[in-house]
Amino acid sequence: MLGIGHFNLASATPNFLLYKILICRYNKFIMKNKVLKLGLPKGSLQESTFKMLKKAGFNVNLSSSRSYFPSVDDPEIQAILLRAQEMSRYVQDGALDCGITGNDWILENKSDVVRVADLTYAKQGLNKVRWVLAVPQDSGIKKVKDLSGRRVATELVNVTKDYFQKNKVKVNVEFSWGATEVKVSGGLVDAIVELTETGSSLRANKLVEIATLCESTTQFIANRIAYKDDWKKAKMEQIAMLLKGAIAAEEKVGLKMNVRKNDLKRVLAKLPALKKPTISGLSDDGWFAIETIIDEKVVRVLIPALKQAGAQGIIEYPLNKVIY
Repeated sequence: MLGIGHFNLASATPNFLLYKILICRYNKFIMKNKVLKLGLPKGSLQESTFKMLKKAGFNVNLSSSRSYFPSVDDPEIQAILLRAQEMSRYVQDGALDCGITGNDWILENKSDVVRVADLTYAKQGLNKVRWVLAVPQDSGIKKVKDLSGRRVATELVNVTKDYFQKNKVKVNVEFSWGATEVKVSGGLVDAIVELTETGSSLRANKLVEIATLCESTTQFIANRIAYKDDWKKAKMEQIAMLLKGAIAAEEKVGLKMNVRKNDLKRVLAKLPALKKPTISGLSDDGWFAIETIIDEKVVRVLIPALKQAGAQGIIEYPLNKVIY
């Protein structure tokens, strides 16, 4: 049977073959240069990933909405856009050195890859996402065993089958191409396993969760052979460090202020106990400058309190990266 790499053409999907052809063309350029082949997720994670990369110091741009090859302002990185669902397969196969995808799709594909970094961000914020088992509110189904002999639709087929097998419940698991909530609301299936970040879509379709199959975070993954290459490993770890720094800074801000010596203790008492601000003397005798990093959500309460305690010239500024 004719195959490409480790893949069998007879069992490959059209999209999978298209991506394989694109990657073959892409690799001809890579072989002539010392660069890292980086897969970026196309779809729901794309916008947030581009945003995090920008904060990390990498400007990623697409020449058009139909392009699969974004430009990166780092000559050592060549990027390609792929669906997160397929990313780990290409990384495992070595078509890509590394990539960004969800832990859920690594589990679904049973991919053998190196997990370089756990990047806790999603489409709508710095949250984990969950794959949940959901049923209609009026279905009378309360627990997993109530679904015995029923039909369940999901995009995460392998993980779902493993879950029901572990719970010793026989169900018919079918693949869903999308609009999964509609299928259960319309009576086409009895339950769904669907990705949720806030639960709003489930509630809008009058569905209730009866179990969580798995939680997932965004992962920076690497091919095992590529990760043994000293240059590639160092480059991957550099990218991972900067991305983690960008994520750490996402909900924090910096604060600067000037304080008289007589007010210093009162001002410091208003700052969170676990924060250790930088304190330095000013040219004017009896005055100090304080600088600290704080959670953005507390700033609106903290700044008035600092002002009342004697702080002056308070400046709040955004952060791109916080490297611990």
